[in-house]
Amino acid sequence: MPDVIGVVIQAKVAFTRITKFLDAPELSGQARKKYCVGDEYRIVMNSCSFSWDENPSKPTLKNINLVVKAGEKVAICGEVGSGKSTLLAAVLGEVPKTEGMIQICGKTAYVSQNAWIQTGTVQDNILFGSSMDRQRYQETLERCSLVKDLEMLPYGDHTQIGERGVNLSGGQKQRVQLARALYQNADIYLLDDPFSAVDAHTATSLFNEYVMGALSDKTVLLVTHQVDFLPVFDSVLLMSDGEIIRAAPYQDLLAHCQEFQNLVNAHKDTIGVSDLNRVRSHRTNENKGSIDIHGSLYKESLKPSPADQLIKTEEREMGDTGLKPYILYLRQNKGFFNGSMGILCHVIFVCGQIAQNSWMAANVQNPDVGTLKLISVYIAIGFITVFFLLFRSIALVVLGIQTSRSLFSQLLNSLFRAPMSFFDSTPLGRILSRVRILKQIVHIPEIYWVVRLVFNLHLLYTYKIC
Repeated sequence: MPDVIGVVIQAKVAFTRITKFLDAPELSGQARKKYCVGDEYRIVMNSCSFSWDENPSKPTLKNINLVVKAGEKVAICGEVGSGKSTLLAAVLGEVPKTEGMIQICGKTAYVSQNAWIQTGTVQDNILFGSSMDRQRYQETLERCSLVKDLEMLPYGDHTQIGERGVNLSGGQKQRVQLARALYQNADIYLLDDPFSAVDAHTATSLFNEYVMGALSDKTVLLVTHQVDFLPVFDSVLLMSDGEIIRAAPYQDLLAHCQEFQNLVNAHKDTIGVSDLNRVRSHRTNENKGSIDIHGSLYKESLKPSPADQLIKTEEREMGDTGLKPYILYLRQNKGFFNGSMGILCHVIFVCGQIAQNSWMAANVQNPDVGTLKLISVYIAIGFITVFFLLFRSIALVVLGIQTSRSLFSQLLNSLFRAPMSFFDSTPLGRILSRVRILKQIVHIPEIYWVVRLVFNLHLLYTYKIC
């Protein structure tokens, strides 16, 4: 019965969660076309308003009118909190639309401001489940300035990256994220200030090779605070308080918009004049020498050793583990005493059952033993065995509780006192998995299953004797 009640409670909780999910309001419909061929416009937004809240009194983005052609480069700039990142999220469909019409045509790739890195190798993070195309992969690494970085890693692009990319710098993580987006070969690229994590020289190189080179025929929306890149864009959006206040080429904005002039003056001299000239002339001169990085990246002959990687392979014992786990279990917090008391009480209980049945079998037809005495002795033995059965159950419960507390205390103390390098090299999923498995091993209901099995076998044995 306790198990049935527990299962019913779990089922009710699961049913409540499913009902809450199914009753959630539907997202407003958004017309989105993917993989369109020959369409002139990639992004069309007419009088759109977006809000993170369900019933907003003031929308996050309001009166957004935007038309972006295929292959067009659009920069988005503005003060902090003006809604630049939210505009990219709206194009992705992450922000609920309250009014207006939006149409997205083509496959979209997004690069966030804070790099997202998954646990695995550098190659796994770049491919992201896609099949390997060696030529496109090498070109991607070159465009993202990752060649020299991979040469410094012990196993090149097969080097394991820790949780959230702890063994990579901020600039390296951002470039890995850029490489992942470039390898997907999308039609629309949404870049949320990807050059803020790198120095000025690397930012200029990335802008030349990545935005103006690899994405020369792609549609690009770039959020940036580096105003020195703006002259080469087809259009510049100036945002303020969730609105696009001006949208025009760089020179027009600089000549007729005072807010844009203030923004440019505040961010002047981000990169040198010579770098700016190279950016402006990049569209007319893109002949680059090819670098053969096949040997330095893949290193087919050199197999990565699991012992040298940041994330080590788990150690597992196969087959019979012997008595070691049981001894470890009983050593925790008076485990031998409670276990011995439980076994002793169970032995006395079994002996009482045998004595009870033997008394009844031996004296049921004995004329010298009266019926009252026969039943009284039988009941007395039964009461005594019931008390020992109760003591056995209490001993097992105390054993389970104290052992589980002891093991969990040791586990938590080890986790809290572990060095930071342990969490860098151990995935969080592995830690949670170990805690869950430990809970299953020392959980009290598991002990009761063993006790029930022994008790049922004993009943079968007694029934066979009788």
